[in-house]
Amino acid sequence: MDLSISIVNFNTKYFLEKSLLSIYKNTRYIDFEVFIVDNGSTDGSAEMVRNKFSKAKLIVNKENVGFARANNQVIKESKGRYILLLNSDTEVLPSTFELMVKFMDSHAEVGALGCKLLNPDGSLQRSCRSFPNFLTLFLESTFLDQVFFRKRFFGGYQMTYWDHDDIREVDQPMGACLMVRRKAVEDVGLLDEDFFMFFEEVDWCSRIKERGWKIYFLPHAKVIHYGGQSIKKLNLPMFFTWHKSRYRYFRKRYPHIPPILLKIILIGCSSLQLIIILVVLYGIYRLVIYGISNFIGY
Repeated sequence: MDLSISIVNFNTKYFLEKSLLSIYKNTRYIDFEVFIVDNGSTDGSAEMVRNKFSKAKLIVNKENVGFARANNQVIKESKGRYILLLNSDTEVLPSTFELMVKFMDSHAEVGALGCKLLNPDGSLQRSCRSFPNFLTLFLESTFLDQVFFRKRFFGGYQMTYWDHDDIREVDQPMGACLMVRRKAVEDVGLLDEDFFMFFEEVDWCSRIKERGWKIYFLPHAKVIHYGGQSIKKLNLPMFFTWHKSRYRYFRKRYPHIPPILLKIILIGCSSLQLIIILVVLYGIYRLVIYGISNFIGY
């Protein structure tokens, strides 16, 4: 078996169906299996898979067990030489998985591989990151990474200085479409299930690199990513989940820093970002009021 595809679904029936159709239509020259883990959906997703995609292997969880744990369920049951984490809100373009498998077969030192993600309109969706650190926290919190996004120093975290058009080694491709060599998984272990959602693939890629494997980006392989369809249904809870996961990631990466100090740093950066947003909004408000006042003659 060449490839095991793992799709975690939570109430994205419409997008999941489109994703599965694209996989079976556009993947022809490799031996693959598809797993769908339904995390307690209530929109009929599981029934749709049973009725329309009998070849797919369906795992139904009674509740939402999170992204990491659901993918681990697949990894434990799968047989592929490579494992692909794929979001349910994606459409796979022709030959994408064949190109990725071919690249991995030709580069034994590569433990994980990302592809080019596209927005629904065909524009680039930046999908590679460097590993976050305290400098990137500060640059994000002050929006300097957005103001000077073309500069390597300021745009280093989201790699906004790069057009994503060449093959290159990276730190962390987005988990929306991430292929991992089974030997690398056996070397570093499964996804950390203490991450319910967010940062689990960052942590995984970090561990993969620490063990000496390389991680690459392949622009010729392309997937359309609609983005955040599950998260939109749980906006506020996911906001807190994201902050909790970020804390866990930094806690693992900087174990020598006292937890209370780390929390102060992270909360401080988030507070600084909020203050800047409020100041900008207040400035805009004052400009609007000033303009209206001048217009009506006060």
